Amino acid sequence: MHFGIDPRTREIVIGSFRMKLPESRWLRTTIGVLLIVGGLLGFLPVLGFWMVPLGLLVLSHDSPFVRRQRRRLAVWWATRKARRNAR
Repeated sequence: MHFGIDPRTREIVIGSFRMKLPESRWLRTTIGVLLIVGGLLGFLPVLGFWMVPLGLLVLSHDSPFVRRQRRRLAVWWATRKARRNAR
C-alpha cells in the first residue's frame, strides 16, 4: 500500500485511490488549509477529523517544514512497526 504524493503525476495516492492536485500553488495551499480547518471542526456531522492529515499531506507538497515533519512521522511509524514485528 502506498501513501503520499506522487511527484511525477502530482497526485495524492492513498492505496489504490488517486486524486490529482491543482497546478496552482496558492490553490493547493488554500485547499490544504481549508482541509485542516474543516478537520478541526470534525465533531460536526459532515466534516471529520480525517481531514487534518489529508490537509497536512496537501500542504507538504509545497511546504518544506510540513514535508520534513511528515517524513519524520513516517520514519518513526515504520521504525515502530518494524520493532513490533521483530518481537
